[in-house]
Amino acid sequence: MTWEPKVMRTVRFRNDQSVGALASLLTLIAEAGGSIGAIQLLTETSLHVVRDISVYADSPEKMEKIIEAMRSHPTVKVLDVRDEVLEMHVKGKIAIRSRYPITSQAILRRVYTPGVAEVCMKIAKNPELARLYTATSHMVAIVTDGTAVLGLGDIGPLAGMPVMEGKAMLMETLVGLSGIPILLNTKDTEEIIRTVANIAPTFAAIQLEDISAPRCFEIEERLQKMLDIPVLHDDQHGTAVVTTAALMVASRQTGVYLSSAKIGQIGLGAAGSATAKMLMRMTGNQVWGADLSQQALDRLAQAGGRPSNLREIMENCDIVIATTGVQGLIKPEMVRKGQIILALSNPYAEIEPEVALACGAAFAADGKSVNNVLGFPGIFRGAVDANAREITYEMLAAAAYTIADKTTGTDLVPDPLDKEVHKAVARAVAQKAIEQGVARADYVPYVED
Repeated sequence: MTWEPKVMRTVRFRNDQSVGALASLLTLIAEAGGSIGAIQLLTETSLHVVRDISVYADSPEKMEKIIEAMRSHPTVKVLDVRDEVLEMHVKGKIAIRSRYPITSQAILRRVYTPGVAEVCMKIAKNPELARLYTATSHMVAIVTDGTAVLGLGDIGPLAGMPVMEGKAMLMETLVGLSGIPILLNTKDTEEIIRTVANIAPTFAAIQLEDISAPRCFEIEERLQKMLDIPVLHDDQHGTAVVTTAALMVASRQTGVYLSSAKIGQIGLGAAGSATAKMLMRMTGNQVWGADLSQQALDRLAQAGGRPSNLREIMENCDIVIATTGVQGLIKPEMVRKGQIILALSNPYAEIEPEVALACGAAFAADGKSVNNVLGFPGIFRGAVDANAREITYEMLAAAAYTIADKTTGTDLVPDPLDKEVHKAVARAVAQKAIEQGVARADYVPYVED
């Protein structure tokens, strides 16, 4: 199994100015089970050297042992231990800032009273002007009840806030949208739907996030019908878009064509179910699906899929996608020569890519390579730019094709931080919305401020 660090600390230490002092400390860290990242020299004298070193471990307990080992080194004094992940989260990662400094009474009168009253009256007479004269044109609600956060499960909405803040940061950084986390202290489907519907006038779109299946399906579907702005459950469709794009690239590189391949989806939760549906619409073929839940298998059958099981899928399918969260579920002996295998569960895959390749897979990747950050920012930007009423399958397909087209060389997907990729996705989504007649405004492409 590939070693995947979970814990990082920055350790500031002073060691003697002697030959081999640093090397012996690095050896000690490795022997204690740690991995070493960046090393930064801070000060140096004829007697001592002070450095910062990034140390990685696979658990908090292992990290404690590594730090204690460092403290025990005869020529090293540990000066400070910092958790830079926690430090970046102090007071949160996002904030709302004014676009205009209020530096005079004249500006105050324009942005607040009495000047703002005229703007309010214009919007009261013509609500569509809110898109022009308020922030609603670029605000997206990121809504969660905290029941399916990352691979952590039901940890509650407050504990999910750091993830929602991260989503908001990505939206703002990559496509200039203002994502606003909304934490719902309820798991009741009806209450969630009512609450989101009632706050919807604030926003240009609604991103549902980390809401557990099967409730997420009903919540998204009903809100889409109730509201005249886009509603998208990212765990379903963002993941499906990027997974589909990755399969387009993998099939291109291996010569296994999606249109004729047998495709199996292991795990039919939010991500797996949406991926199976998207691939069935794109290829026109059944997707084989496996899940422990009979309800999930029934949903697949109703969508036109073929209920199956792990053994049948591994024996018969040319392409296998796994989103179960079960480490090591796919055994090496199950892999057939020439298969494409995307084992997407994080932090540990159903089978490590190098193991699958060694067993004969033509292509293999894990969830670290297929990240839905490539999808949702551009999808929402395009839908908002077109003032779309909804996000359709065709708009999602346009996003997938664009991501695949932007992938070059031997990469599986493009660089997720490449803003040009996100702008291209936004353009494709907006143009498709206009073609389909779900847009209510001429397309104005996103231009970075």
